[in-house]
Amino acid sequence: MTITSRQNPLVVRFRDAARGDGGPILLDGAHLVADAVGARLTIRLAVVTPASREKDDVSELLAALSRMQVEVATVSAPVMDAMSPVRSSSSIVALADRPAIGDGQLYAGEAPLVVVAIDVQDPGNVGAIVRVAEAAGATGVIAAAASANPWGWKALRGSMGSALRLPTMHGVGADRAVADARGRRCRIVAAVPRDGQSVFEVDLTGPVAVLIGGEGQGLSPSLVDAADVCVTIPMQPPVDSLNAAVTAAIILYEVRRQRLA
Repeated sequence: MTITSRQNPLVVRFRDAARGDGGPILLDGAHLVADAVGARLTIRLAVVTPASREKDDVSELLAALSRMQVEVATVSAPVMDAMSPVRSSSSIVALADRPAIGDGQLYAGEAPLVVVAIDVQDPGNVGAIVRVAEAAGATGVIAAAASANPWGWKALRGSMGSALRLPTMHGVGADRAVADARGRRCRIVAAVPRDGQSVFEVDLTGPVAVLIGGEGQGLSPSLVDAADVCVTIPMQPPVDSLNAAVTAAIILYEVRRQRLA
């Protein structure tokens, strides 16, 4: 049976999940659904169109979902357009439980590396930070204060599935995030656009929590004052600042370079 009405309750469930405000998360597209299967998340429901069932990548996913005993509903293309928030609707969307994590996972190992994004309001930037954090070997990400929800659909797509694997936390105040990191023996490293030590001249081999400020305003003076060290990325004038995700990438890969050396 194919669902053809946009008024079907399933549409409301998927639209609610797109916001990422608690409850299930929306996995939009075959890539994210496959990552969720690989991460062994609990997938509650998947939806496909009749045409997409014939696609090789989707048919393989459907076989995997069947083995996991996941319910799969078939909907018409217009209904899929209402469920999928992207401009060109995806071939498959699903609802899944977000990974359950604790502080122990965020700060795993002898030298944890945690990124604390503070007031990073663009969901694409939050997703990109999570992505580069996983790529660079960080142990976790905290989207603190007014940062965008990493479980919203834009941030999830921006992370390209990394948020399904890397311990990620949201809804934590900035002061608490810093206090928790310090309680885990992390050196608090604040990224500032100017007047800090060069990031390439600071020892980042021990436990570290990197504070990345939001677009435009950066970190508050109180957070900068609370940091153990402030680092600046050298820039050729007249450039005086970098995108939050780019800043995170440069610092994280400097940490990786030092640790591998």
